[in-house]
Amino acid sequence: MKIKNFALLAGVAGVLAACHHGSTKITEMTDLNEQRVFFAFNSSEISEDAYDNLAAQAEYLKNNQDVKIQIAGNCDERGSTEYNLALGARRANAAKSVIVKNGVDSKRVSTISYGKERPLVQGTGEKVWRMNRNATTTVK
Repeated sequence: MKIKNFALLAGVAGVLAACHHGSTKITEMTDLNEQRVFFAFNSSEISEDAYDNLAAQAEYLKNNQDVKIQIAGNCDERGSTEYNLALGARRANAAKSVIVKNGVDSKRVSTISYGKERPLVQGTGEKVWRMNRNATTTVK
């Protein structure tokens, strides 16, 4: 009987874990400085994880009306300077769009693109490039 109860509990735990995976629970941040969301190669599409982070940033901003932020779009070292500046701008604007859609006045959120000029991590290779494809929030 104990084994049957254990199997039932394990099954329930599995169902609860599966239900939790898709949840959109937003917890408020305590500091926005250096918050980063990351992007796939050659993309400015907001992932689910990035969306959750940006929604939490929006919640913080709604609860702290005097705070203004700047979102900097960044790229990895591949591609031309011009291409990466444009991609960085798309990334910063995509992040801003999520924050604004979550109820923050767009006048409180500025954007800038650094392209590949300010890498978070020095070096080369996918592990480095993955970290450098980001949008970084800074309190102004």
